[in-house]
Amino acid sequence: MVGLPARGKTYISQKVCRYLNWLGITTKVFNVGNYRRQLHGANLPHSFFDPHNSAGENQRQEAAQAALDDMLNWLLHGDGMVALYDATNSTHKRRRWLHDTLTAQGIQVLFIESICQDESLVLANVRDVKLSSPDYQHMDPQLAALDFSARIDHYKEQYETITEQEYTYVKLINVGSQNIINRIQGYLESRIVYYVLNLHIQPRKIYFSRHGESQFNVLGKIGGDSALSEQGQRYAAQLPTLVQTHLGPDRQLTVWTSTMKRTIQTAEGLQYPKLQWKALDELDAGVCDGMTYEEIEEQYPEDYANRDEDKFNYRYRGGESYRDVVLRLEPIIMELERHENILVIGHQAILRCIYAYFMNYSQEDMPYIKIPLHTLIELTPKAYGCEEKRYKVDIDAVDTHRPKPTVETKKPKSSKLAIQIDSPSIASSPSTSVTSSPTGSKVPVGASGEIVRDFMSPIVPISPGFPPKDTKRT
Repeated sequence: MVGLPARGKTYISQKVCRYLNWLGITTKVFNVGNYRRQLHGANLPHSFFDPHNSAGENQRQEAAQAALDDMLNWLLHGDGMVALYDATNSTHKRRRWLHDTLTAQGIQVLFIESICQDESLVLANVRDVKLSSPDYQHMDPQLAALDFSARIDHYKEQYETITEQEYTYVKLINVGSQNIINRIQGYLESRIVYYVLNLHIQPRKIYFSRHGESQFNVLGKIGGDSALSEQGQRYAAQLPTLVQTHLGPDRQLTVWTSTMKRTIQTAEGLQYPKLQWKALDELDAGVCDGMTYEEIEEQYPEDYANRDEDKFNYRYRGGESYRDVVLRLEPIIMELERHENILVIGHQAILRCIYAYFMNYSQEDMPYIKIPLHTLIELTPKAYGCEEKRYKVDIDAVDTHRPKPTVETKKPKSSKLAIQIDSPSIASSPSTSVTSSPTGSKVPVGASGEIVRDFMSPIVPISPGFPPKDTKRT
């Protein structure tokens, strides 16, 4: 990161980190300010940041070195793929030190510079974020604002914007009113840049609601394209009043639904612009579509056990996994970041994936997030997270949530489905097995009905130019 204090560097770092981790790309933020507080304490006066204060300069360099050492260790010897070095990095000298140190280790370097010339935005950021930081705990807000303004002036004295044409960088000027991109190459760098170009800081609300209770919900069946039940129709009738009450009568809103009947019927009474997205259709259950869990357990016992073993990576035979759904939802996330007030009327698995992005859930926990029927979820994005409220409508509905199985409750894999291993090479592979089909032919488990075993592989397509994990990082 590059930029003066209060220009949104930490905000951008945290957003990029959350986005990449959601995609399965192991990412971590290294905030130099945290290292400085650990080494030299908080509540330091603005004079500590004066470029003419040689003692302060040495201590700040010590914190920068400590953060860089930890980052290198994590990238080279840990499981890291992308690291965000969150600091001002506001001089040619500091950027040269970072660039040369990292490239010498085979690590690709991308600079993201945030420039803001709108003083009202800077002051708002100081007021909303910086004055609540550990540096100003238990300090009078007016005195803290004066001290932080003096700190910014010290950085301005030596600030040098990126002009190094040999570097890979993106400049974000005045919250995206102008962007400058230089020497971006490869899939991963392109995805990061595309993501940050879509960020904005306008106040907004994002609403989620599952469709009203469906006829398949009542029968305990998964998937399908059934209509609403009587209770679901009652919820659809009350939803417009609920949304207007919490959004406000004069605020604009766009409603997104899937292409399935139950979401479209739920949105019918909402007097807002509507868009249907195929990408919002429910997780494809393949051959299990329209079945109950009891029927799946009886007819596909191996699959039933595998899904309990690893629900995020398990893919239904001929269908999808949660991992697959996250991939197809990436354009939805981009659009959600670009727009202001949105109401997504969706399905349980779909809303779990989107909710996990905003609330920073792990892939392991994502498939077990509770998204109940007949409940409106309101998220208000803040600087480093989201504020959440839930509004439950007093209309009965079935509970379709299946809790995460514990070690005690996990059922052993059934022996009803024969497993035949003929090849030693297949038997020794943790990601491939062979099972007999109903016709007796041998079908590799991996085309459908499998668990994706390569946990370290990102779920996004990687271009041939992307370096192997053990040689380079960004």
